[in-house]
Amino acid sequence: MTVTFDDDPSSSPSTTADPAQSLFARAARGERTSRPPVWFMRQAGRSLPEYRRLREGVPMLESCTRPDMVTEITLQPVRRYGVDAAIFYSDIVVPLRAVGVDVDVKPGVGPVVAHPIRTGADLDQLRPLEPDDVPYIDEAVRALVGELGPIPLIGFAGAPFTLASYLVEGGPSKHHEATKALMHSHPDVWHELLSRVAAISAAFLDVQVRAGASAVQLFDSWAGALSAADYAKFVLPHSATVLDSVLDVPRIHFGVGTSEFLPLMASAGADVVGVDWRLPLDEAALRVPGKPLQGNLDPAILGADRPVVEREVDRILAEGRRAPAHIFNLGHGVLPGTDPDVLARVVEQVQAVGASEAAGPPGSA
Repeated sequence: MTVTFDDDPSSSPSTTADPAQSLFARAARGERTSRPPVWFMRQAGRSLPEYRRLREGVPMLESCTRPDMVTEITLQPVRRYGVDAAIFYSDIVVPLRAVGVDVDVKPGVGPVVAHPIRTGADLDQLRPLEPDDVPYIDEAVRALVGELGPIPLIGFAGAPFTLASYLVEGGPSKHHEATKALMHSHPDVWHELLSRVAAISAAFLDVQVRAGASAVQLFDSWAGALSAADYAKFVLPHSATVLDSVLDVPRIHFGVGTSEFLPLMASAGADVVGVDWRLPLDEAALRVPGKPLQGNLDPAILGADRPVVEREVDRILAEGRRAPAHIFNLGHGVLPGTDPDVLARVVEQVQAVGASEAAGPPGSA
């Protein structure tokens, strides 16, 4: 595996055999590091030609249950880019399928649920997740920890609201009409649904952590469809349940379109708050004081001219210094059409930040 770092030895996770002491892990714990660690959401796959070759003819959810394929796909961006952390290759609906939900990921569409949940009786399809339901997850994580050595592996799961929205809508939705109708008209069914989903996500993360994951990220892709009041009442307690269940490793909480209630998301209990591209990191640092931040380059900017990309990376590095610690990332996942060479240059640019420049006191410009 070829992994590159800048000239400052303290910035490289290769200086320790323990991923818990890596640059990424220290930043996730709120330590000011010599430069921001860098990784990308959806770096495992998406735009890589080697990923597409490997996945050819293999359905998405099948690829997530084959430990050899999961291991290889997770490692591909680490080899190519030299990022400071690996994100476990899986899908947020894997644990739902593992407990018996009839769900599939349709190419060009996304997760599709055969029997949406609309009543209390529909909840019967959601049973607790047991470790024996996902032996391939345990096997893949253990294999990856052995391969990655000092480089931390980030486990992940879908947040309760996002998973519930797929279960209620039956698939992706622009307006979440059925979800909001159930939430407000039948709050008892809603809270029972999210309670069950939260338990499934918590168990899924527990399997990954017990197998050796060095951190976890909880993804809430659709939470931005809610008002702050609805998020606080109908979602926050269940996200907090998932995050509270994770012991001994840093927890990252990321949502899309959640800038207006970022403090609420932070209060769910994560150690690091992920920020999408809509809110500058210096403003995010004011809204969630004391929290390490992750983000937040607009994924679409990666298709712009090289000087534009470099300027935006510099801007985000500067804004990120307002937080106690900063993990450089995109403001959402890598887009499938992204040029891998552009991502490689972003990694090089972030990793070239000098220790004296990156280690200024919180609040420095």
